[in-house]
Amino acid sequence: MIRSFRRCGNAPGTLTPEDQAALDTFRANLAAIAALRDPEPWTPGHYQAIAVRVGTYIERAHTRPGDDYGPDLIAVSLEHPGGPYTPYGARYRKLGWLRCQTTNILGTWNPAYTPLTHVAAGLDLPDDVGMDPAHYALYIEARQRDDTRNGHTLLRLGPYTQTRHAQQDHDRITTALDGQETTLIPGHRVSVRFGPFNVSDHHLFTNPYGADIPVLLADAVEGATA
Repeated sequence: MIRSFRRCGNAPGTLTPEDQAALDTFRANLAAIAALRDPEPWTPGHYQAIAVRVGTYIERAHTRPGDDYGPDLIAVSLEHPGGPYTPYGARYRKLGWLRCQTTNILGTWNPAYTPLTHVAAGLDLPDDVGMDPAHYALYIEARQRDDTRNGHTLLRLGPYTQTRHAQQDHDRITTALDGQETTLIPGHRVSVRFGPFNVSDHHLFTNPYGADIPVLLADAVEGATA
């Protein structure tokens, strides 16, 4: 409801701070409705901010590579409408990568959608956002220590169904590499990278569950230097 903007004691046409705030909110909501009527199309395969439906709200998200179950399901991460570096609630940080039905994507993100987000309503994201977690993977890579940065992947571990499992193995590998990153393979730096699991390349991955991770790492290094 729009309140009358003339108050007793105010000069004609003068708005109180409360009325100005109400007017600004009204205008923002009109802009959001207009943007919804004519969304900018989203092009699959492009890494960009998109707008997705989460219940009755609209949220900013970013497409992520991997976890590719076909054109109807992609990996995304939900973000604060102000961008990935804006402080936000705990569940924004904890959700990680999610599987999103492409039918829930409205188009590319438009800042005009901000009034339609949870944060604009003073809410954090709900426990259930209607999207399953995407699977994760660890990539152990050997990169040349020259300007070309060429190299190859020694070992792919995945899929991890929980981020904490991937983080635990990441820590184990980091500990095993400590002080040896540049000596294990001459002319290369060995490192571990955390990322999404590429379903279409599943045959290239080693199942990490029940495996001795340091032994897998040692075998991969031995194979690269043999």
